[in-house]
Amino acid sequence: RWQFGFDNIFTPSDGQEEVWTATEPLVQSAIDGYNVCIFAYGQTGSGKTYTMLGNESNKGIIFRSVTKLFSAKKETEMFSKGKTTVSLSVELLEIYNETVRDLLAPNGEENHDLKVTTNEVAGNMLVSASSSDEVMEILKLAQSRRCVKATMSNSESSRSHMIFTIHYKVSSSNDQTSVRGKLHICDLAGSERLNKSGANGDGSLLKETQSINSSLCILSNVIEGLQQGNRCIPFRESKLTMILQNSLGGNSKTLAIVCCNPLSSHFHESLCSLRFADKVNRVELKATSNFSC
Repeated sequence: RWQFGFDNIFTPSDGQEEVWTATEPLVQSAIDGYNVCIFAYGQTGSGKTYTMLGNESNKGIIFRSVTKLFSAKKETEMFSKGKTTVSLSVELLEIYNETVRDLLAPNGEENHDLKVTTNEVAGNMLVSASSSDEVMEILKLAQSRRCVKATMSNSESSRSHMIFTIHYKVSSSNDQTSVRGKLHICDLAGSERLNKSGANGDGSLLKETQSINSSLCILSNVIEGLQQGNRCIPFRESKLTMILQNSLGGNSKTLAIVCCNPLSSHFHESLCSLRFADKVNRVELKATSNFSC
C-alpha cells in the first residue's frame, strides 16, 4: 500500500557499526572542508538519542565522529611535518520551548534565549578541544544540563532539541591557506501524541510537547517547501529551522536518520516518520568546500 525508497534501511538486528558505516562518508566531508549536518528524527522513544550517543559498549555517531576527526588531525599534522596545523572547537546548544540555551555556559549559568541570526547564534561559548576525551567530557557536561523528563511514552524523554557542532580547521604555513569544515549533529526531541505521553495532564509537559511538535511541524514544512522548489521557505518560523537554515537549504551535505518504532501500536507515528523521510530524500543540496587564502 505504501512504497518508500531510501539510501539505507536498518532493521532492529542491525547495530551501531552498520549505522556508522553509512554515516562515516559525511564526517569525512567535514574533514575535507564542507559544512555537514546529521540529524535524527522520529517519535519519542524510537532510538534517536541512542543512535547519536550510544552507551559504553555501543558508541553512537557523536563518539565515532569525534574519534575520526581527531584521528584525521593526528594524521594530517604528522605527514605535514609541522607545516600544517589542525584545530578543533565545539559548541552545544539546546532549543527548549523556542528559547536557545548555551549548554556550555561557564559555571552552569543559565544563558536563556540567545539571539539567532541567519544560520548563527550570538553569544554562546565556542570551546577549543585538544583530544577526543576532552570533547566527550564537554558533551557529558552538556548532557547533564539538558532538559530530560519521564513521560508515559519514554522514561528519559528529551524535552529539547540538542545541536552539537564541531569546527574543524586546517591551516598551512606553507602557502597561508586554510580549509574549514563544520559538522552539526542534531538530536531532535521526539514527536509525541498527548494521550500517549500523558502530557495533557501536566502543564509543563503540555507546553513542552506543543513546542516540540510545532517546531517539528515547521521543519517538515521547510523540507516540503525545499522539495517543491518554493521561493518562500518558512525558515524563520522556528528557532530550529533558523539555526539549520544553511544545513537544510544551502551550502551543506545533510543526512537525516529517521528512527521508527517497530511495534504495531506505533504504526501511525512510524508512517508519519517515513513520509517525512521521503520528503527529505527528495531535497537536492549543492555543497562547496570552505577554502580560503
